Amino acid sequence: MSITYTFNTDQLTKDNIQQLFLSVEWESASHPNDLYNAILNSHSVATAWDGCRLIGLANAMSDGSMAVYFHYVLTDPVYQGQGIGKEIMKMMLEKYQDMHTRVLVSYPKAVGFYESLGFEPEETSTPMYVFSD
Repeated sequence: MSITYTFNTDQLTKDNIQQLFLSVEWESASHPNDLYNAILNSHSVATAWDGCRLIGLANAMSDGSMAVYFHYVLTDPVYQGQGIGKEIMKMMLEKYQDMHTRVLVSYPKAVGFYESLGFEPEETSTPMYVFSD
């Protein structure tokens, strides 16, 4: 298996993005047009590929100076446990190493993964959301 990693978005399509999100059963996959636009309009996107199959992705939203937010970080379950997500996040952390604030919101089961990359909970803040239908 030869996994390749890139910040290049030329190979991203609505279909391969949706398939990756479906593989992890994320609700975002039910909005393929919006998801595709969201990914392509990100500040940056790091991806992992097994040949022409998209197997991992992380995107960043940033003001380009002070803060970056890593919104989506996912690896196809078939490939999980092989260091792919870690490699993608290392790429992102290196790219944004000079940012004052690097943040993400983690599901409870992934907290240990992000802690291994240097993230830590912020005790003085709480993530908050407004969801639309």
